[in-house]
Amino acid sequence: MVDLGLPGHGGHRRGVRRSSIDKAEQELDRSSAEPAVDRWEHRSEWPLAGAAVVFLVAYAWPILDEQVPHGWRSACRIAGYVIWAIFVADYLVRIRLARDRSRYVFRHVPDLMVVALPVLRPLRLLRLVMLLRMVNRSATDSLRGRVAVYVAGAAVLLVFTASLAELDAERHHAHANITGFGDAWWWAMTTVTTVGYGDRYPVTTQGRIVAVGLMLGGIALIGVITAALASWLIERVRDVEQDAQAATRHDIAELSARLDQLASALAQRAELPGPPADRPWP
Repeated sequence: MVDLGLPGHGGHRRGVRRSSIDKAEQELDRSSAEPAVDRWEHRSEWPLAGAAVVFLVAYAWPILDEQVPHGWRSACRIAGYVIWAIFVADYLVRIRLARDRSRYVFRHVPDLMVVALPVLRPLRLLRLVMLLRMVNRSATDSLRGRVAVYVAGAAVLLVFTASLAELDAERHHAHANITGFGDAWWWAMTTVTTVGYGDRYPVTTQGRIVAVGLMLGGIALIGVITAALASWLIERVRDVEQDAQAATRHDIAELSARLDQLASALAQRAELPGPPADRPWP
């Protein structure tokens, strides 16, 4: 067949193939654009996750137990600053290893927020984003399994840390109605699920900032869960349709084979000598 290069023929197919190759090359370039950074992240991810766990313990202990000795309370505070410095150093190392540093900073704005925003007291918990990275890395190979594990881990971590932050902000205020971890946990659960009973609510500016972050995080989690369920339903419907199409193709193939047999038998009967009435029917 001569390829005339007309639209809808060989020229279009070549364009589609070229476009597919270009996209594959772009993906390959993006995946291997920063090999030095990738190697550093692979080596440092688990230590940074461990540092995030230490930070969570150092942050939660003085809040959950107000009787913590002053020395241990100071140690927890110092540990928080040290871990923040570790995250800053990690970010600077990655920038130093990047080929195009300005582009790397632009494409990794969330990482910049993790090291810059926690200077503000209500946003210190952004350091725990590293734990979510490790949850996602340890998830199953299937995309849906990764989403499920990631969402479950993010939801637990979000509610727990928001409860701690809210209790820390509200407990000692004169008009506070969130004075215990149980109250804070109940408030976080009703807020993240967008229920909002209103029996517990923040009265301080810091507590309201935490509430805004929790509401945004809850909306994002609900969106991810909804998208995952929709994807599962679509895949199930597609599986049913594929099974039905396979069965239909099988029936058509079987019917076509029988028609071929019938046509062959009719042709053989037509070739037999003698009157048509005397010809045996196969």
